[in-house]
Amino acid sequence: MTRRIAQLLVGVFLYGLGIAFLVRSALGAAPWDVLTQGITRHVPLSFGVVTTIVSAIVLLLWIPIRQKPGAGTIVNAVLVGPSADIGFLFIPVGEDLAQQALLFTIGLVVLSAATGLYIGAHFGPGPRDGLMTGLHARLGRPIRLVRTCLEVTVVLVGWALGGIVGAGTVLFALLVGPLCQFFLRIFSVPVGREPAPRTRHLPVEG
Repeated sequence: MTRRIAQLLVGVFLYGLGIAFLVRSALGAAPWDVLTQGITRHVPLSFGVVTTIVSAIVLLLWIPIRQKPGAGTIVNAVLVGPSADIGFLFIPVGEDLAQQALLFTIGLVVLSAATGLYIGAHFGPGPRDGLMTGLHARLGRPIRLVRTCLEVTVVLVGWALGGIVGAGTVLFALLVGPLCQFFLRIFSVPVGREPAPRTRHLPVEG
């Protein structure tokens, strides 16, 4: 239990830092972060505060699909945003392509490792992950289709609001799944007799 709690807290904190690295790369944010970027252009709130508000709204969408949050769900919703804001305090904006590529690479690896840590602790999915798996269960549609529809929707809305969509957004979509699968194998903590999560259902967004 001590290891699980530590993994959850460290994983959620690193997830926020990973988001900050990706955003600072200016190569294009992850889908949900594109939405957050777009919203911050229209409200006097920090990226982290908007992330927390969006997480709360997403949790409300769990109600009609009868999805139940775990302790990790609440921790994720509350702490990822402030962690991202902390990252923005010391992570610089990439000034040239080499710096942008470095920031993006660090962000992708940190975020993927963080996902393996907090999901591997088995305290429940993050708000966006739970929405995806909940819709999958209720609608009976393939999880890849549900995820794609959700992410395309939030990217389009975020882009329309002014969020940055670029090569990094595409690279993130292609690479984050395999990387999260790799780190989950490393960090997944056996809980009783429960098997490790099947990788085809692996959530990849906080």
